[in-house]
Amino acid sequence: MRPPALLAVLVAAALLLFAAPGARAATEEAYVTLLYGDEFVLGVRVLGKSLRDTGTRRDMVVLVSDGVSEYSRKLLQADGWIVNRITLLANPNQVRPKRFWGVYTKLKIFNMTDYKKVVYLDADTIVVKSIDDLFKCGQFCGNLKHSERMNSGVMVVEPSETLFNDMINKVGSLPSYTGGDQGFLNSYYSDFPNSRVYEPDSPLTPEPKTQRLSTLYNADVGLYMLANKWMVDEKELRVIHYTLGPLKPWDWFTAWLVKPVEIWQDIRQTLEESLPGTGGGKNPHDQLVVKILFILPFCLLLFGYYQSCFQTNKELISLRSLCAFARRARHKYKSEESLPSYSVVGSASAFSISNQRLSNGTHSKLPPYFGAIAVLVCFVSASFSLALAFAIIPRQVMPWTGLLLMFEWTFVSFFLLFGSYLRFVYRWGSISANHAGFSNSDSSENHMGSGHQRDMSDCDMDATFYWMGMAIIATVAVLSPTILGITALFTKLGLMVAGGVVLASFMTYAAEHLAISAFNKGQKDRNGSRTRSFCF
Repeated sequence: MRPPALLAVLVAAALLLFAAPGARAATEEAYVTLLYGDEFVLGVRVLGKSLRDTGTRRDMVVLVSDGVSEYSRKLLQADGWIVNRITLLANPNQVRPKRFWGVYTKLKIFNMTDYKKVVYLDADTIVVKSIDDLFKCGQFCGNLKHSERMNSGVMVVEPSETLFNDMINKVGSLPSYTGGDQGFLNSYYSDFPNSRVYEPDSPLTPEPKTQRLSTLYNADVGLYMLANKWMVDEKELRVIHYTLGPLKPWDWFTAWLVKPVEIWQDIRQTLEESLPGTGGGKNPHDQLVVKILFILPFCLLLFGYYQSCFQTNKELISLRSLCAFARRARHKYKSEESLPSYSVVGSASAFSISNQRLSNGTHSKLPPYFGAIAVLVCFVSASFSLALAFAIIPRQVMPWTGLLLMFEWTFVSFFLLFGSYLRFVYRWGSISANHAGFSNSDSSENHMGSGHQRDMSDCDMDATFYWMGMAIIATVAVLSPTILGITALFTKLGLMVAGGVVLASFMTYAAEHLAISAFNKGQKDRNGSRTRSFCF
């Protein structure tokens, strides 16, 4: 083989070697993070985007376990990450949270000997200002939390096979106060709290083995939540760490609780479309689910309302009927007549007032504990509806999308569940009237005079008022902190709790009133031909 041909073969082999993901380091220093499953993929993408925005030229390496799907690995590779597959290290501690099963795998960053130095960042961190100066730090650097505990979310490591093997040998003997890697590292570097603070512009000579990082390099969002401000100069902030336990910045509902999540979401929205449908941190599968979740409640609502009203009262959809309804509503609420007051405590008086609305002087006794049962069903329906909404909404949708879906599914589910209960009460009242000995002739007389107009007034006017009242109060209770511009966590939660108390009070009143109205209407409309005209 000629020398030029041999040279070409060697060059081609070298290019293939460097092109293989994770085969060799392109630089001597790297940023590293860990990924155990697809749940944190969006966090790694945003972290990588925040690093690229600082203009760094270091490698970005993500260590992925078998729990990460092939699609996620391709997505991260398209984002510019070097993807290295690893096996998990078992946690030797018997008493630990289940989510800590493989966290000792973090120790493998100490064995990344392809690099002279690595900066490790948790997947729930973002970089807001260049941190390339961390590569000037010593053999091991970390940040102290809670006065004397080192946090392993941001670390500077000088990889060494000897150091890694020594750690592995001591994993079973050194205690861990957390039950995970962080507790072990605190035991391994037991003298770390006494280390000097790392100052990039004033290097120490000789260089110490361990140094402490300023809070600027590991700003804890948990502390921000308590004081509603950073404990350091915000302009000099380098790394934000979203230490919110199970609540992560990609969870749509977290944005409504913690203000710094806005910074994370802003970076997310600038993510490029590395693979089709992934721009702005979107997931093609989630997008399809979101579209279905938006459409399905309306279909269920229309179907339920059609079965309840339109099938037997087709005139309700006419313009003339809607105008008549609006005129009656205006007249009723401009009058000085107040609505009757109902409450669980005063159920006896509520029942007597409701019974007076029965025609022909009929006296009908409502079932015992009727109001309390209605209130209980109301709150069970509301709790189930809210839980259902949180269960089916993808956690990584945008905050406003998640909020709209939550309102939509909660309101529609509650309307269908409690509305079905009101239809049951309506039929209950109709059956009880028949057992009490009312005749069809009495029923016919009852509908003469006011006729269908009064039915619509009794059914629709009060129902519309209470249903809309609950919806408006529920919406205001959730959005009031945002509307008022309140960011302090405890003030925000206090305002939402106050709104919840008002909502619970109104729901108690409305639930009993609607149930009694439905029961009484069932007794008035006991004629079989009118049984299905009740609209919840």
